[in-house]
Amino acid sequence: MSSSSFVSSDDIRDRFSRAMSDMYRAEVPQYDTLLALVETVNHETLVARPALADRLVARGEMARLGVERHGAIRVGTAEELATLRRLFAVMGMFPVGYYDLSEAGVPVHSTAFRPVEDAALSRNPFRLFTSLLRLELIEDEALRDKAAAILARRDIFTPAVRELINTFEAEGGLDDAQADRFVAEAIETFRWHHDATVDLATYEELHAAHRLIADVVCFRGPHINHLTPRTLDIDEVQRRMPDAGMSPKAVIEGPPRRDCPILLRQTSFKALEEITRFSGAGEGTHSARFGEIEQRGAALTPNGRERYDRLLNEARRVAEGLDNAAHQARLGEVFSAFPDDETTLRREGLAYFDYRLADGAELPTASLAGGAVGLEALIAAGKVIAEPITYEDFLPVSAAGIFQSNLGGEESSVGQGNANRQAFEAALGAPVTDELALYAEREAASLEALGLEPR
Repeated sequence: MSSSSFVSSDDIRDRFSRAMSDMYRAEVPQYDTLLALVETVNHETLVARPALADRLVARGEMARLGVERHGAIRVGTAEELATLRRLFAVMGMFPVGYYDLSEAGVPVHSTAFRPVEDAALSRNPFRLFTSLLRLELIEDEALRDKAAAILARRDIFTPAVRELINTFEAEGGLDDAQADRFVAEAIETFRWHHDATVDLATYEELHAAHRLIADVVCFRGPHINHLTPRTLDIDEVQRRMPDAGMSPKAVIEGPPRRDCPILLRQTSFKALEEITRFSGAGEGTHSARFGEIEQRGAALTPNGRERYDRLLNEARRVAEGLDNAAHQARLGEVFSAFPDDETTLRREGLAYFDYRLADGAELPTASLAGGAVGLEALIAAGKVIAEPITYEDFLPVSAAGIFQSNLGGEESSVGQGNANRQAFEAALGAPVTDELALYAEREAASLEALGLEPR
């Protein structure tokens, strides 16, 4: 097959993300309500803040705002994770970042499959936060063996999608008809099934160890447990959710509201109680799927992340149990120590920036030898524009907070383990990309394109 007949991975990802959104809206009607609320708040925010609208247009982010999504799934075995890596590669999505959630009492470790190139992110930035169950953290050996045996009996992939993955790898791409079939078959892996694969007693035993263990082990596949639109004002969405018939989680996760947003803020409506039929006889409910919202800000450098983590830990020590208003107020007090203007963030090396020549500007040759000082002078003269690079990844503390709030937040009988990136990458069958390295490379490339030395 000629490569000219292949559909781009970006296009396949776009088809898949739209199909996933359609499926989730049909399965969770409240998600459609959430999308409508986010769209309304985004529109109002852009009208009220025309400078923000202009910036999004200039950065090429306006077009992607309406399709911005991330999802989350959980799998149970190394084979499932490794096959997902191959499936997502068809869509130009690669494992970025390692996240250990076990330290927060959630027995998984994770990565995010996402595009890594700027053009691919602009085309469609769909990401899937993917967690692998850590069976070794189940303290009851008999229960651990039972869970492993249940997982070994299932296949979460259709034969057709396995065939199409092989075709993609062997031939280097898929044609239009194959791409459509791939999307239709791949979606089946993430569909919700009301029928559990175990009896009620087994479900309850696994549920007692940890709700997430039951969610991963007891069903035919890793049903998508949330999709996440991007909002420009997460505080306003949180405030309006009850009036729209949604019960929001207690607090917004992540940093406080700022003039210069950083990293990632997240909230959600609480997980739904869904009718579940168990093998043999028995019916009950299972809580797994919810609606999440995110607001993204600037990617922070290692120095910025160290300061952020330190301040967040300080704030959390005294904010436990507060309602959202008090929680945000406390965060705001603590984070007053974190600069909230782009110039300081840039000069102190706390955030990553993308540099470009202003429209119609030319760089004087003499200014190019000045390094960082020369760069600041060019920015001050309006010849070079510095824009914060948007954070495309996740925060382990926030992810754990979202998971716990939708799992009841109760104590569990699983151990808290240490991070084990080596074991995760062995299961994945590939190394994960360092997300900070991606931001550093993008910043350096933008400076080099101007003939300037990287910072």
